[in-house]
Parts: sequence; structure tokens; C-alpha cells
Amino acid sequence: MQMTNRWLRRLMLLLLAGLAGNLAAAPPIQVGAFYFPGWRDDTPGAPAKRPWERIKKYPAKQPLIGWYDEGRPEVVQRQLAQMRQAGLDFVVFDWYWSEGNQEYLGHALQAFLASPDWPGMKFALLWANHMKVPNTRENFDAMVRHWCQNYLKRPDHLRIDGKPAIFVFSQQNLRDRARELGLHPKDLVQRAREIAREAGVGELFIIGSAEAVPYWVTEYGKDTGYDAYSAYNYHRGFEGKYIPDRPLSRSFKELDDGYAMSWNWILANSPVPYIVPGTAGWNRRPWGGSRDPLHDDSEASPAEFEAHLRRLRAVLDSQPLKTRRTAVLCCWNEHGEGSVIEPTLEWGNSRIDAIRKVFKGN
Repeated sequence: MQMTNRWLRRLMLLLLAGLAGNLAAAPPIQVGAFYFPGWRDDTPGAPAKRPWERIKKYPAKQPLIGWYDEGRPEVVQRQLAQMRQAGLDFVVFDWYWSEGNQEYLGHALQAFLASPDWPGMKFALLWANHMKVPNTRENFDAMVRHWCQNYLKRPDHLRIDGKPAIFVFSQQNLRDRARELGLHPKDLVQRAREIAREAGVGELFIIGSAEAVPYWVTEYGKDTGYDAYSAYNYHRGFEGKYIPDRPLSRSFKELDDGYAMSWNWILANSPVPYIVPGTAGWNRRPWGGSRDPLHDDSEASPAEFEAHLRRLRAVLDSQPLKTRRTAVLCCWNEHGEGSVIEPTLEWGNSRIDAIRKVFKGN
């Protein structure tokens, strides 16, 4: 028994030393948040002409800075102050491209980058490929050249492994649009890399969204050639088998467990890194409700949100190289979906304070 105890202590010391070595070799934690640019009236391409009107039916959802006109200098200044209070390192802006080769809903991104308070933050683009784009090969090429000319060469663009990071909202939509063009999505991914090299940007770090199923992680997703996986959000968890009738979460505990299930399976099976997604929850009632009304009971309380972040932090620390110790949270301001980090009357500063406490240690 004495020999066994000595052996166990030695093994534990070796394991702890190995973990400490991995953490020392890994980069410092980076935490960011997705930003939805949907809160300015009469914006072409926006989902609503008066987006706050439906949210105002839920007065507790009001941001602490008021029902703001997104992109105004004073709004950006106050949001940046809150982001710094949270300890955010970067912001990932939902980014849209039209069939007519035009960027739209770019007002928030432009306002942030032009702000005198911006320096010190980093940004990235989430290509929100919801629409019928690319509708031609030329449309895709024009979009990537637009990225290169306007964003990817900037020193404040988020880099992972030294490469500018691009998030792709939907692997499925990219697959479907590529098929319409007679292509595999890997052809588009390779073409984006060619354009970036020709433009002097260098190599890209392209991040596809993935649920925890082989098709999107080890099969079709792998063949596409992504540099990493992540996700905007999850509504339930999988662990290697797609179950179409698996219920959506009906509490934040169920949603949190679904995220953890997805994290663990992807980290165990992905051939590429995983930028770990986190969430403030889900409550789509302001936008008209989810198909399962009980799914809208998945918004986190302050205590639940902090516990979720601690669970995420443990994943970053246990897999520092596979995760690049980088997390991205949904979302700063998805007020219509109840996934909100931005301080509100309902939750005050509790969410931004939790982010700083968990990831920055103060």
C-alpha cells in the first residue's frame, strides 16, 4: 500500500507538471464576443425597420445605455468602455455580403474601427452567409478581395497562429451555394486562400461552424479544409451521432450541458483546433418565439452564466493547444434572441463582470 501511494503521488506530480508545461507553451487566454449589427432604424438589409420596437415590449431587456442608435460615436464609446470592463480581447462582427457585390449592415463595424477609443481592441469578421451568396464565382472573388483590401491587412485584425481569422457562420449554406455553382466548398476555401496570397495578406485562418457530429467535423468539414471549428451558437448537444428529433434545450442547465457535450466530443475528434464557443443563453420571445416555446426558457441567470464560463475556462486550460486558449461568446447584443452580454436593466453588469472574473482573474 505504501509503495502504491508513492507511485500515485509521483504520477500526479508528473501529470501536473505536464499540464503546467502545456499552459506555459500555450498563448494567453483570448476571449471575444459576436456582435450583431441590427440596432439602427431604417438600415438597408436589416431584419426590421424599427428593430427596438419589439424589444421594448420587454422593458427589462433595455440596455443600460438606453435604446440606442447603433454606430453613433457616443454609443460606440460607451460600448467599448463596457467591453473593456468585461476584459474582452476582440469583437467578431456579423458581416454581410450581397448578390450585387456590396457589403451591407457594416455601420457598426465602421463606427467601431473609426472610433478614437478603438485602439487596443481587435476584431474579426463572421461571414454571415445566410443569403444566396456566393451566387457566382465572381461574387465570391469580389467578397474576398473586399476583405483583403479593407480589413485583413489591418494590424488590429484578430490573428490565430499568426494568420487573420475569418469565421464562417454556416458550413451547410457554404456547401449548398458551392453545389449550385458546380463546386465543392473546398474549391471556394482554396480560392479564398489564393486571393489572400495574391493580395499580400498571406495565409488565412478560416473557421467553420460545426456541431458535434462526424459529417461536419471529420468528414465533409475535414474535406473542406478549414483551419479550425467553432460555432455561433448551439441549441442542443450531440456527441458523435446526429439525432434529428433530439429536443432543444428547455432550461439553461440543459443548454449548458449540451454545450459541454459538444465541446468534449469535438475536442476529442476534430483534426483541427476548436475555438470554443460559449453562450449567454436563448430566449427568442422578443423576435416572436421559438418553434418549441419552452426552448425560450434557456436564458442564463447571473449564477448560471458564471458557472458556464468556469466550465468553458476549464476546457481552455485542459486543452490549451487544441483550443489555442481562445473562446468566443454569443453574443454581445442578440437582444431578440436573449443571448446578451451587453449590460441591461435585467442583469446589470453581472455578465461583463463574470467574464472579467473568470477569464482575467479580477
